[in-house]
Amino acid sequence: MDHHQAISSSNETSSFPQSWGEELSILLKLGLPMAATQLIQFSVYFFDTVMIARISPVDVAAAALGSVIYFLLWMIGSGPAMAVTPLVSQALGENKDDLKNPRRSVRMSIWVCFLMLPIVLACLFLTEPMALRLGQDPDVARKAQAYVLALALGLPFALAVMALRNFLAALGKTGFPLVLVTIITVINIGLNYILIFGKFGAPRLELVGAGIASSLSYIIGFFLFVVYIQSNKHTKVYNVFKRLYQPDWSRFKEILALGFPISITTIFEGALFNALVIITGIIGVMQQAAYQIALNVVALAFMLPWGMAMAGSVRIGLARGAKNRLAEKRASSTTLISCVLTISLIAVPVVLFPEQISRLYLSPEKAENAIVAQFVIGFLPLAAAFMLFDAAQVGANQLLRGLKDVKAPIFITGVSYWLIGFPIAFYLALHTELGANGVWFGLMAGLFCAAIGLGTRLLWQLSTPYQDLNL
Repeated sequence: MDHHQAISSSNETSSFPQSWGEELSILLKLGLPMAATQLIQFSVYFFDTVMIARISPVDVAAAALGSVIYFLLWMIGSGPAMAVTPLVSQALGENKDDLKNPRRSVRMSIWVCFLMLPIVLACLFLTEPMALRLGQDPDVARKAQAYVLALALGLPFALAVMALRNFLAALGKTGFPLVLVTIITVINIGLNYILIFGKFGAPRLELVGAGIASSLSYIIGFFLFVVYIQSNKHTKVYNVFKRLYQPDWSRFKEILALGFPISITTIFEGALFNALVIITGIIGVMQQAAYQIALNVVALAFMLPWGMAMAGSVRIGLARGAKNRLAEKRASSTTLISCVLTISLIAVPVVLFPEQISRLYLSPEKAENAIVAQFVIGFLPLAAAFMLFDAAQVGANQLLRGLKDVKAPIFITGVSYWLIGFPIAFYLALHTELGANGVWFGLMAGLFCAAIGLGTRLLWQLSTPYQDLNL
């Protein structure tokens, strides 16, 4: 063990590979199932969009508009769920036999997820009036309101599943969670088909049916994860759900202190994409529907690097807990390379086959779809162009989270997305002949600046002595 690994403690720290190749192998073993899990989980939104597009472009636009509010709340709650990763991984990096600290972190993260429900419901009831004040189509606003209320009850369960998945990832368990998420996704798609189109004797609920299907699948998914954690011999020793009702206010505060800066950073990015739903809605319903479809493709691609980045967060968290600087650098470089390479698997086909991709969403038999399809075909190559920047920034961001560096990214992403990206998108979309195409150039500028800023911050973390980081 070299001097980077030695720490003055009687605890047994985690061990690390001695080469970049070994680190890459471990990262892929951990990250590929996580990337596949993210991709499969997000495929629900792909199938949602495909099925909703079979109803009408207005319903697609309503789903996009409702998602603006819903995912804002999801992003607020996602921070405390994501805080599980650095808290558990650094605790295990310092002492691989620690059972108490991981248990405390998971329990209080679940508390935060479920205590959000009253706030979620109160906010979602405001969807329609807020949409109307923002100049959205009244029919779209009305349908969006009904859609998000159907989604509401499932949100705390979806966030709790994320917390449990992050706990399992910190333990190196990503294989069986992939199986569970696949089961949940199949259930969701099946319920979508039944409730949206009224199959097997069920009422035809259309957009509301999609919301109900998602909520039910999140609830089922949460209990599937509970059963797995309670029955697996390596995870049940943590007793995560024993006396779950008992508060641990010091860890609760720590979850909030670490989680909400993560939430704010996530909001800065996610809210930019969602705010541009509003901008495209001002231009026209057809452009808004096309933007939602193109954004769905982008988000699908994003799942791959996001999964790898989450694995990188675990690896660098373990290294920081053990105060192993070389392991931190190996985790960083392998994560960033993996993020860029995995997103290329989707970015390249998007550039080459935009027309074929648009047909996956829009039935060519309907005349109204032809206009939307032309916008989609124009949007997709622009969307693919910024995917590499998106992969780089999510890799750097997740690595910083693994180091518990969550405050500086707030400033970096705030400036990148809202002082650079949004003004460019707003001006180009509404005040130039580019029209709706302008939003993609704004997104590209914001993501480029975020990748540079977060990457620079990561380099600073990896070059600053531990004693100067106030660990």
